[in-house]
Amino acid sequence: MADLLQALQAAQRPGAAEQALRAQPSLRVLVVGGGGPLGSAVLEAMLAQAGGATVGVAVHQQITPGLRGLHAVLHNAPGLLAFAPRAAVLVFDRVRHANGRDDAFVRPQPADVLALAKVLYAVGVRQLVIAVPHTPALLPQALLHGLANLDEAAVAALGFDHLVFMRMARDGQAQGSETAASAWPQRLADWVLRQLRLMVPVSEQPVRVAVVAEVLASLVYQLPGAAPASRVLPPALLWHAAQGGQVSGLLSDWLAGKPLPASANPHMRM
Repeated sequence: MADLLQALQAAQRPGAAEQALRAQPSLRVLVVGGGGPLGSAVLEAMLAQAGGATVGVAVHQQITPGLRGLHAVLHNAPGLLAFAPRAAVLVFDRVRHANGRDDAFVRPQPADVLALAKVLYAVGVRQLVIAVPHTPALLPQALLHGLANLDEAAVAALGFDHLVFMRMARDGQAQGSETAASAWPQRLADWVLRQLRLMVPVSEQPVRVAVVAEVLASLVYQLPGAAPASRVLPPALLWHAAQGGQVSGLLSDWLAGKPLPASANPHMRM
């Protein structure tokens, strides 16, 4: 990642990123992490809501995207500079067994988030959304650990106009179900965690991937009209969207600093 940043700095002339942004007639969005269940859903939602925006996905090698209107953007200095994104979505997701179909997509790792954010800022990205699956039980332990230790303050210090971190739901499910699930200590632990799940507010429990993707896409397209800030997307907003709430209205109110509807904060299940 450091080599990529150096290549970008060498390839750019001073002020090139700002000049490219001023020349753009519409928003250009780059999705980094287009593989996996959430990544693919985000791509579909971004294209469905695109309007006049241009949507690209970061790839290791040139491919022909299966989604109409999607641009494959090589994850190197020439590719990123040519696409000149104004907005980016980093999607951290588990690997999907798709017969190698996801291998071409860049898959970001938590340890690389700061370096990747620097690269994106260098090519002109000024609004960045960092997204994770809303169901932590589906993630490998290594990815969970990395996401828990993201240096959010360092990313915020880079100077993005808009920076949004998405929080995972607290579903209380076992994270290690793939290890010794048949042993009685593991079964006991799983039972205890299932009981704890009933004590988590319903508004903070997982929602469907499609809902998360719809909210993220709408958020990206609404951010340019909001006041610059670093924000954390609350799980309760996702929950309310899953209940049939009007997504664009929910986000518009939230970005304006208005409180979520009272129904988005139900009592705990017991």
